[in-house]
Order: sequence, then C-alpha cells, then structure tokens
Amino acid sequence: MGIRVKPLHPHIGAEIGGVDLRQPVPPETFAEIEAALNQHAMLVFPAQLLIDEQQVAFSRLFGPLETSPDFAGSKKTRIRHREVEDISNLDSDGRVMSADDSRLLFNRGNQLWHTDSSFKHVPARCSLLSAHEIPPTGGETEFADLRAAYDALSEATKRKIDGLVAEHSILHSRTKIGFREFNKEIQSALPPVPQIIVRTHPGSGRKSLYLASHASHIIGWPVEEGRKLIEELIAFATEPRFVYQHRWRVGDLVIWDNRCTMHRGCAYDDTKYRRDMHRTTVSDEINSVERERGRESVA
Repeated sequence: MGIRVKPLHPHIGAEIGGVDLRQPVPPETFAEIEAALNQHAMLVFPAQLLIDEQQVAFSRLFGPLETSPDFAGSKKTRIRHREVEDISNLDSDGRVMSADDSRLLFNRGNQLWHTDSSFKHVPARCSLLSAHEIPPTGGETEFADLRAAYDALSEATKRKIDGLVAEHSILHSRTKIGFREFNKEIQSALPPVPQIIVRTHPGSGRKSLYLASHASHIIGWPVEEGRKLIEELIAFATEPRFVYQHRWRVGDLVIWDNRCTMHRGCAYDDTKYRRDMHRTTVSDEINSVERERGRESVA
C-alpha cells in the first residue's frame, strides 16, 4: 500500500499519510515521497514526533546533510547531534532565552522570506523541521511556490530577469534586522556567493525563481536598482495566491524544497512562550549545473 497524498493548496503543500518515519523507509516508499515533494514542493507528515537520530536517518535519504556554523557566537547548545540545528528560543539549559540573547536575535531573521543556505557555495536542496513544542499562538511558517510565481510573471519580466545573477550573503540578511554580532570566523567562512535568479527545478523540470532575503543586489547593476528589483520579485512571489501557511502541531515533520520555494517564520512572543523546533538541512551537492553556470557568467 502506497503513501496517501492530500494537497493543501492549489500550488504548494501536501499532507502525507501511510508511512511511519520512526522506522526505516523502504526504497519504494521513499520514491513516492520524493515524487510528492517534486510535485508539491512542501510536505507535512503529521504525528511523527521523531528523536534526532530518526530525523537524521530519514533526512539522509535525500542527500548529504549540512552542519551549521556558530553564527551567533554561542558556546553551548541543547542539541548534541552536529547535523541537527536548534531552531528554538531555548537556551542550553532548556529555558526561554532572555531578550538580549544573541541567538534569539539572530533567529528572528528567519521571519524574513528566505531560502535556506542560498548564501553558501553549495546551497540547500531541502530542509526538514520537526515540531517538539509550539507556542499557544503565533509561530506559524509560511511557504511560497516560486515555480508558480515564475509562471505568473509577464513575458517582459521573464525576459528582463533571464540570466541575471544576485549576490547572496548571510551578513546582508541579518543586517536588515540589526544583527551584527557575528562570530568573527563567519565572514571568512561564508563570503558572498553568486546565485542565478531563474533556474530549472531538477525534480519537476519547471522554471523557478531563486530568491531570498540573503540576496543583496544584482551583479553588474547599480546596487539600489538591483535591490529594488529583488524586493519587487519577492513581493510578487509572496502574494497570497502563491503562499500556504502551516499551523504547527506537536509531532509535525515538514519538509520543503529550497530550490523552488521561500519560507518565513511568523512572529510569536519569543520571550514568553516556548517553541522547540529541530531542523536538518540537505545539501544540494548533486545538482550544481545551473549554479555553476551562474558563477561562470560573472567570472
């Protein structure tokens, strides 16, 4: 018996049933999951409260996993698995962080529309986020389908942006929210990288925008003119018709394809309510053709 796929939105998102991710996933079942992800770009697996080792094992089926650098300069973490990132407002002792905690301030940047790891030389293929605790209100996550957004662009705009390359930087996106307390090694470890704006999504063969709050400017354009275009494209791509908002339940595991989506976390009272989320991120090492084409065009 195959998995059950229930679409959640005309463009993006489906709920998946008929599989227990706490157990090893057979190849034929994984093939169905991967096909559903290629079609819907974001999948919700309800009632799958995984321990970190189970999440890592499932995530590795999609490819090699990233390990996250210490962006905020914090010395301690609650999570011991190096391939699991702590997307929470909890300190190393499991208490709600103080308002001036650097990691809390850094993580508020996730409320900007973004694509995970677009600021890396090898960006992300997909991300998996597991809900362990959720606040009583707020803290939803919104997802935008950048393939549907590209399809809806005017032909004139498609011609205008074809071949354009943007420079992406984690420093740029966090500067937008006033965060400047980067670990000193970050600037040298993660210099700005070029990313082509229009690419073909490998899993579906559809053209997609590739945008993020990490995108600073258009290479070869006046900076302000390029930033204006990026902002206009992000505003268009995140119109309600392209967006699904996920209201979390404890035990939800959500996976999204970073190559054809953007997402953002919604605000909540992060100095009062607990929100404990564990994320694994799959590197896109095996799909580098268009990424390298983008780099070669600005070399």
